[in-house]
Amino acid sequence: MDFLLSVIGFAVDLGNVWRFPYICYQNGGGAFLIPYTIMALFGGVPLFFMELALGQFHRTGAIPIWKRICPMFKGIGFAICIIGLYVSFYYNTIIAWALYYLYSSFSTTLPWTSCDNPWNTKNCTNYFGKSNITWTNYSKSPAEEFYTRHVLGIHEADGLEHVGGLRWELLLCLFLIFTIVYFSLWKGVKTSGKVVWVTATFPYVVLFILLIRGATLPGAWRGILFYLRPNWQKLTNTAVWIDAAAQIFFSLGPGFGVLLALASYNPFNNNCYRDAIITSMVNCLTSFLSGFVIFTVLGYMAEMRDVEVEDVAKDKGPSLLFITYPEAIANMVGSTFFAIIFFMMMITLGLDSTVSQFI
Repeated sequence: MDFLLSVIGFAVDLGNVWRFPYICYQNGGGAFLIPYTIMALFGGVPLFFMELALGQFHRTGAIPIWKRICPMFKGIGFAICIIGLYVSFYYNTIIAWALYYLYSSFSTTLPWTSCDNPWNTKNCTNYFGKSNITWTNYSKSPAEEFYTRHVLGIHEADGLEHVGGLRWELLLCLFLIFTIVYFSLWKGVKTSGKVVWVTATFPYVVLFILLIRGATLPGAWRGILFYLRPNWQKLTNTAVWIDAAAQIFFSLGPGFGVLLALASYNPFNNNCYRDAIITSMVNCLTSFLSGFVIFTVLGYMAEMRDVEVEDVAKDKGPSLLFITYPEAIANMVGSTFFAIIFFMMMITLGLDSTVSQFI
């Protein structure tokens, strides 16, 4: 179970929550599931199984395993480790933002609820529950200004020549994240195997809570229809098939050396084929479930702004997690509770992936 949860924790990450829903609706909605499933069956899952089998057979990590396969390829192992290091730095930064949001959520009124804060501008528009306010192209939501001006301080930057000062709050959050990662690994798999019992299971509890809450919001059905409405013409576009392949590789994570390292701790006769099928199915189903969680809220946002879902859903990546979703949460009943569990989920999703990178 330690191994299965570690692999699931590595494969199920922030990309499942922010990338798959966007890629799905952009590439034909429900029709995108066809190329996604085909790419998973003929590309992602076989490579996933191959890495588990190689790691379990050779019982060694990413660097020496390539030397055993072919001495000339040992540089691949070093390249994998360097790439994993870069990815971990990137992930830790995102988790640090989530930690700062979590800290900011412990208040009666969330700080990105209103436009009455020192960092807000005249373009700040709080439209929730106010029928006399119109959303325009120049409007900025309180959540957007909190993220761009208060958290990141983008307005203080003036290009690459002057990127602004240090954000000491974020620096402290980043230091705390590195500290957590260190103590999750300081005794190797003995500690990381126990940490994943929390980090790999907690997100599913939160996803089901947010799904139930999102389904009860006004306009949620608009988001679900937009998410799943099939556009069969998209299947004739080669870019859709490329996106499907990129998403399944991005999600399952073959080629990062993590699966090799995790599988090397398994008994020689462990059924790695079964493990590959289970973890791949869990990963793909989690991506699909996350789409419902995200798009029920996007439908709610479209209902409140009185715009089309596609105008709200154009945001992707960090802006989806740190602007759009927090903005919706801020206007729900029990906003503090939902904000806390949402950002705790983001932290755990990122932590188990970045911990696996360092194994």
